[in-house]
Amino acid sequence: MDIKVTTLDGKASGKVSVSEGVFGLEPRADILARMVRYQLAKRRAGTHAVKNRAEISRTGAKMYKQKGTGRARHSSARVPQFRGGGRAFGPTPRDHGHDLPKKVRALALKHALSSKVKADSIIVIDDLIAKEPKTAALKGVLSKLGIGDALIIGGVELDRNFSLAARNIPGLDVLPVQGINVYDIMRREKLVLSKSAVEAIEARFAADANAGASK
Repeated sequence: MDIKVTTLDGKASGKVSVSEGVFGLEPRADILARMVRYQLAKRRAGTHAVKNRAEISRTGAKMYKQKGTGRARHSSARVPQFRGGGRAFGPTPRDHGHDLPKKVRALALKHALSSKVKADSIIVIDDLIAKEPKTAALKGVLSKLGIGDALIIGGVELDRNFSLAARNIPGLDVLPVQGINVYDIMRREKLVLSKSAVEAIEARFAADANAGASK
């Protein structure tokens, strides 16, 4: 299948051929949901913690005598039922990440790309190069192309002027092609790819397919 290529000035710049197996799949919401959950779980710090009974700095001596007070029988002041005591069954630091097969992760990226193609929310630009690092100038250029809430994926190395100009524009994420991921694709309305990014994505999946065939 072919996708139209445009310049930053909005002029037509031919077409780029892409694989049906990468950009032409029928999107599956279940695979995309699994991948987003996987990414967000990996992102969690997992540093939540509370002090349990053993970690409270408080005397462990019996509070008052066992009998004759008319009150309940209590021992340590470190127990959870007292103010200042330890927390029972509280959260402890842990890793929230879980496993997801590599093949499922690769498939999820294909479905994310295909979902943008199906929704007509993908734009391919021949080169993401700005003449100067001016946010206002780039914002005007992108608005003419209908790019507002978008993820922009450049080549292996991003143009410095473009990156500097884009980082102050709300709703815009700019990543090199190595950083492309399902969550960022799905959270933005449009996906903007440079021509070199499309070629890199195609090469990546072609290499994976060849590696799988050789096993």
